[in-house]
Amino acid sequence: MIFETHAHYDDKAFDDDRDQLIKSFPENGIGIAVNISSDIASVKKTIELTKKYSYLYGAVGIHPSETEELTEDNFLWLKEQCFHEKIVAVGEIGLDYHWKDPEAAVQKKWFERQLLLAQEINLPIVIHSREAAKDTLDILKAVWNGKQRGVVHCFSYGKEIAAEFLKYDFYFGIGGVVTFPNAKKLKEVVDWLPIEKIVLETDSPYLAPVPNRGKRNSSLNLPYIVEEIARIKAMSCEDVTEITRRNGEKLFGIKAGQVSSENKNDR
Repeated sequence: MIFETHAHYDDKAFDDDRDQLIKSFPENGIGIAVNISSDIASVKKTIELTKKYSYLYGAVGIHPSETEELTEDNFLWLKEQCFHEKIVAVGEIGLDYHWKDPEAAVQKKWFERQLLLAQEINLPIVIHSREAAKDTLDILKAVWNGKQRGVVHCFSYGKEIAAEFLKYDFYFGIGGVVTFPNAKKLKEVVDWLPIEKIVLETDSPYLAPVPNRGKRNSSLNLPYIVEEIARIKAMSCEDVTEITRRNGEKLFGIKAGQVSSENKNDR
């Protein structure tokens, strides 16, 4: 069964068929999916979804592009949401310098605060880093506690930056972009990375893989990503599926559909 580590099923793109789609996961080989929040509203929707579907888990956090909505009051509220039973990570959090707003100082403040929150309650982090590799790594280094688990979502840098994230023993989220013919740099990173540090993701409804590029994405497209990773690494699709599933379980502390006792006891 495939482990989907990053999707946004709270997105309005799924309003017409959300229930039908998510219910189809088991019959299509999707064993577990993690819904990732990005703002206050999506945190609430993510928690609702985790309660509705046994194989859907959640991450709560504020995307860098939405950090202007954070205040001291709603940050305390955000912390409280982390204790819902099926919340398995803080994310997606990080830095995105592709857009001018919010300013870098705001993004960095709340990235660091959310990192420290994840450490306090012993949850892994889901990092969004776009055109901000140096500042992302600098903040990680400044607050590193030596045991923080995490994944760099939709990894978009080269091997040199990948090597820096590997120093923190992070996982790398590989999605539909790896199937794009012009994604030479990412294909090189996938070839170079140990398969034990790769997890599968779609970022649904965004970044659908070839042959569905440009269309609404969903976890049902994960086999195309598996096939490309298998091709690059000269492995079987079965081995890629199995190893990345185990990686996802280790990252999020999920085993056989349960939040691990390691996480629960330390929170």
